[in-house]
Amino acid sequence: MSDIKNIFDIASRGMSAQMVRLNTVASNLANARSVASSDAEAYKAVKAVFKTVYADDVQKTGISSVDVDEIVQVDRPAEKSYQPGHPKADKDGFIYTAAVNVDEELVEMLEASRQYENNVEMVTTLRGLMMRTISMGK
Repeated sequence: MSDIKNIFDIASRGMSAQMVRLNTVASNLANARSVASSDAEAYKAVKAVFKTVYADDVQKTGISSVDVDEIVQVDRPAEKSYQPGHPKADKDGFIYTAAVNVDEELVEMLEASRQYENNVEMVTTLRGLMMRTISMGK
């Protein structure tokens, strides 16, 4: 049973989903330059996967929103480089840098923040219209 009843519920779910998306980007950027001794130990970027959530009476209202379904690791190998003097080098002298594309993460961050701002702007506009409607009745 879904709790989507009005535009505020839709915006709330959308903002929550974008906040999770921003948190995954922050985690990825924070670990972008981390180093490990093997590909298996290297940090792997994570992404939020969204799913559509429909209101109980979607046939009548057409209302739907979004939720985060899961957070998955990106299937990308760590960058391997030869640095035999590094403390984390393996027995062959290689280190493994996190599998994070910083440029991709920055684009993801911009997109998520714009989507979040769009939801905030929608709620702000709606509240303003509701207040104007109330003041017309006075």
